[in-house]
Amino acid sequence: MTVFLTIVVIALFGITLWQMSKILKLSQQGNGEHSEVANDKDNDIQGKLMLAFVIFLYVLTGYCFIMYRSYFLPESASEHGIDYDLLMFISMVLIMFVQTITQGLLHFFAYQYRGKKSNKALYFADNDKLEFIWTIIPVVVLAGLISYGLYTWTDIMNIDEEEGNPLMVELYAYQFDWRARYAGEDNELGKANVRFIEGINTLGVDVSDSYAMDDKIVNELHLPVNRKVIFKLRSQDVLHSAYMPFFRAQMNVVPGMITEFAYTPILTTEEMRMSDFMVEKVATINEIRRAKSKELVAKGEESLEHYTFDYYLLCNKICGASHYNMQMKIIVESEEDYEAWLKTQSTFKEQLSAQASN
Repeated sequence: MTVFLTIVVIALFGITLWQMSKILKLSQQGNGEHSEVANDKDNDIQGKLMLAFVIFLYVLTGYCFIMYRSYFLPESASEHGIDYDLLMFISMVLIMFVQTITQGLLHFFAYQYRGKKSNKALYFADNDKLEFIWTIIPVVVLAGLISYGLYTWTDIMNIDEEEGNPLMVELYAYQFDWRARYAGEDNELGKANVRFIEGINTLGVDVSDSYAMDDKIVNELHLPVNRKVIFKLRSQDVLHSAYMPFFRAQMNVVPGMITEFAYTPILTTEEMRMSDFMVEKVATINEIRRAKSKELVAKGEESLEHYTFDYYLLCNKICGASHYNMQMKIIVESEEDYEAWLKTQSTFKEQLSAQASN
């Protein structure tokens, strides 16, 4: 620690001497060649650098959009995601348009009106017309975006539990994993509270509630395609966030309360795997993994398996040390396949009976 403090003191002493030398230099009467005031040559160089920088900025932006397009999300796998993506696209187009125009003008003016001794600046105390224009245009554009965003959000969050025979699913978050609980034939989730957690009842389901007896608790989420799913979200411990990016869905999971979200899956897992975007993305990932595997084999370590796309439920809140590993696989399939899978899962009543018999 003493050595570190000594180094810091020496560094600060050096900086102090450097600053004092600059002050001394400024205080002396120098000739024109050593003056700190920019001359025409300095202004000309800076103006050209500003123009070169904005050209570089546009080229770099275009390059990133082209070369890193594989990092974009593919088409939405949920019904409401189409509207969500359209809103996002409109917002990004407006932002990029305004950014391109304003940055271009800013750097061009810095070049066009760079300082020259022969030029004299024209001063305006104010310009009401110009101020009105640059105020009213952003107000109108932002008001339109906000209105459209509120309309889209209201439409997404308009959850009607009676519409279209929706599937009721509870997503239960805890450090650091997820569990899903399906409503049984009554399509009604039983009551639950963390105070009831005991033994195999890891979700705190109320055993006295008759609606809970046919509920099914699983660690892999299966969803039928083209059927609305209503998610009830609970947390056992800290704040989590249920994040399903391919379905354009995210909702906080708050301890002590139930939050909810709903969407209708429109692309099965297999359909998403076969999409052109995903085929290209998986091929790129596997090419990288093959190169990495050769390095591992050369070192005598195990090679990596090939990557196959799957939907996942993730946690999008930093909820602790293993937050990065908090995920649950999602399988979107046909209604027939979903029903066949659901029949193989035991009910909460059957789980209690099995525990009692043991």
